[in-house]
Amino acid sequence: MNVLFFLKPKGELAYLYEDHTLRQGIEKLERSGFTAIPVISRSGEYIGTITEGDILWTLKNKFSLDLKMAEDVPIQTVRRRMRFDPISVNANMEDLVSKARNQNFVPVIDDKKIFIGIVTRKDIIDFCYQGYTKEKGRA
Repeated sequence: MNVLFFLKPKGELAYLYEDHTLRQGIEKLERSGFTAIPVISRSGEYIGTITEGDILWTLKNKFSLDLKMAEDVPIQTVRRRMRFDPISVNANMEDLVSKARNQNFVPVIDDKKIFIGIVTRKDIIDFCYQGYTKEKGRA
């Protein structure tokens, strides 16, 4: 099975550019309703993923939770506690499932390392569950 079968394309996702500010990151997370979103360069390369926890600890540790001061903080300076390593669009299912075991979603990059979308753990589980229920119905 191909990774593209599960891909949610970049155009349908919330993401941040590496030159966005901490405040923009907070606002984007709030609007999206997600707990983690990818960060990409202006040229489209995957940089990493920012989580609500990363932002919370940065606010606490650097700014005593002063949101006004977050307007001048580049999102790229937020320390990330987890690595959300991407997979290649050409990766196999074993690589995809292995990454999804530890992440809510898996960022996907093309051959030029350009971010093209994500695969969610939910979509993988739903696919497996559908296969399971079909197989169970045959038994």
